[in-house]
Amino acid sequence: MIDYYETKSQPITRAMVVQAYRKVKANKGSYGIDKMSWDDLDKDLSRQLYKLWNRLSSGSYFPQPVREAEIKKKDGGMRKLGIPTILDRIAQEVVKAHLERKVEPLFHESSFGYRPKRNCHQAVEKAKQNALSYYWAIDLDIKSFFDTIDHELLMKAVKHYCTDKWVLMYVERWLKAGIVQKDGSYVDRLTGTPQGGVISPLLANIFLHVSFDKWMEKNHPEKPFERYADDIIIHCRSEKQAHYLLSVIQQRLQDCKLSVHPVKTKIVQLQGDRQSKYPHGLDFLGFTIRPYWFKSDKGFKLMPTAFISTKSISSVLGKFNSMKIHRWRKPIEKVSEELTPIIRGVMNYYCKFWKSHTRYVWYQLNERLLKWVKWEKGLYKKAAVKWLRTKYRENPRLFPHWELVHP
Repeated sequence: MIDYYETKSQPITRAMVVQAYRKVKANKGSYGIDKMSWDDLDKDLSRQLYKLWNRLSSGSYFPQPVREAEIKKKDGGMRKLGIPTILDRIAQEVVKAHLERKVEPLFHESSFGYRPKRNCHQAVEKAKQNALSYYWAIDLDIKSFFDTIDHELLMKAVKHYCTDKWVLMYVERWLKAGIVQKDGSYVDRLTGTPQGGVISPLLANIFLHVSFDKWMEKNHPEKPFERYADDIIIHCRSEKQAHYLLSVIQQRLQDCKLSVHPVKTKIVQLQGDRQSKYPHGLDFLGFTIRPYWFKSDKGFKLMPTAFISTKSISSVLGKFNSMKIHRWRKPIEKVSEELTPIIRGVMNYYCKFWKSHTRYVWYQLNERLLKWVKWEKGLYKKAAVKWLRTKYRENPRLFPHWELVHP
């Protein structure tokens, strides 16, 4: 009989490994440097999980280097990721689940990123609410945060909240695991925790909880903020207060061996008498928070609200462009099947607060559908518009965005 709760020198059971496997598999993800896919693992699942548990529970597990990968950023640059092997991601989940139970109840209420039952919309909503009372804000950007976290300070922070030796041992091993770059060369990692690892967001939250959240709570409790990982907004009452607070935050981060991005970090005026030298909106988690005139019983009132950001519009339209919809040779029902999950994803995220501000995106999508009709049916524009409008009358829900902008 298999004892799934058996432990060896380290208090790690087979049940913990199996649970971690299920959770990591649900999130899918790519292969690491060993090129083992999920199909490969599942073909030999029992033996591989037993071997992983055996090594983890005996303290003999050493992670392989991460595989370097790149993804496009919304601002046009490239973000480097470090992709661990699938087995290493499972191992990280084992440690993460244990460590998270200890630190999660201690995290600051203004921290929203990569936490259970917390999400981007809650962070944006809180930023909107604070902008009603605080007319100034600091849009804080930490330069290359994930790449520059100091290992010694991070281990000190983790040890402060968790004294389990096996947790500290494996966290330190993951931090020291090197990187296999795209050209195949190996590089030691001296600082940072790679984006792409299962445990990296939790380690980043622990580091910023100590270096920023608790420091703000202790030294500036009257100034609210929202933090989603390393995306941070701090609210202030005045221009002078914003400049002072930014200067002390810069010093605090410098003491923690981090630096403020000199270009992306800025002071923003969200309400009050306009001063042209300051921007009047800020981008946060794909939204732009800026003032907007709303009609009330007492007339028009200027209030901060959340719009889809220009970068997000470019990203969504770039996705549609890359799909080359006009070249698809298939019935419109099949076109709808392929586009509907993407459309619903965009609507579920960006239409959370206000739907009409996404109209430009849907006008542009309708233009691409019109181009598809012209190519697929061989029609000129006027006839193509008529054909598409007929389809709308027959089935107004064929495309989800037609409830906002129909042909």
